[in-house]
Amino acid sequence: MSRRNYPDARPARQGGHFAASPGPRAKHAGATQAAPRHGLARVLSKAGVCSRAEAARRVLAGRVGVDGRVVRDPEFPVVPGRQRVTMDGQPLVAAQRLYLALNKPRGLVTSVRDEQGRDTVYRCFEGAGMPWLAPVGRLDKASEGLLFFSNDPEWAARLTDPATGPLKTYRVQIDGVPDAAQLARMHDGVEDAGEHLAVHSVAVLRQSERTAWLEIVLDEGRNRHIRRLLQVVGFEVLRLVRVAIGPVQLGELAKGQWRMLGEEELERLLAHSGESSANS
Repeated sequence: MSRRNYPDARPARQGGHFAASPGPRAKHAGATQAAPRHGLARVLSKAGVCSRAEAARRVLAGRVGVDGRVVRDPEFPVVPGRQRVTMDGQPLVAAQRLYLALNKPRGLVTSVRDEQGRDTVYRCFEGAGMPWLAPVGRLDKASEGLLFFSNDPEWAARLTDPATGPLKTYRVQIDGVPDAAQLARMHDGVEDAGEHLAVHSVAVLRQSERTAWLEIVLDEGRNRHIRRLLQVVGFEVLRLVRVAIGPVQLGELAKGQWRMLGEEELERLLAHSGESSANS
């Protein structure tokens, strides 16, 4: 894939048999340390060519070699850059790093494939000629809004780690109007299925006689976090839209459309990483 097709994408370094792209995190890294050993499947995944599960399948199928011999153990230790890794007989070269934002429509499942045959978010990329990309975090089927995708596992892990990930902002319509006590309870948190569910902040944006729109900010996101919390407090969610991840806004991006994240957005995302733990 050429930089011409994706002007905001970052190319991998060239040279050698395994060229790992530094990604946006490299500028913030400390002194370079000796490369550690990684399992072979992880090496393929970190190169951005496929998911860890798919990498393990390719290794088990005998499609991957190390220093000229086929290796069928996904956990076989490899030092990237020092050993010759091949896949289907070709030198393994890190994929061009891509970072993009999608306005996920309601009704799509955040998954590569769905066992029930439901449409997934990848329908939005049909015909775009994309390489392997993974969603960074999730939005459930009934939710919509901003969702990142990337083939940079380290970047994705940093953004989804509750200790380092940026705050996430939602607009939520509910079937009622909360009072001050209910808003305080959302902030303090509730217990549900053995988990403590709380919000970083919550405010009423507007209300009618029967419904209200809330702005909810999370510093972590458990499975169906907002829906479960509001149900315990006494409300059903009518609509849930994620409108921002850290400093990156959904803006005017149309439903089902995607765009590449720019250099400045990537830098600002990293700058905001850690804010959830620092401000909580």
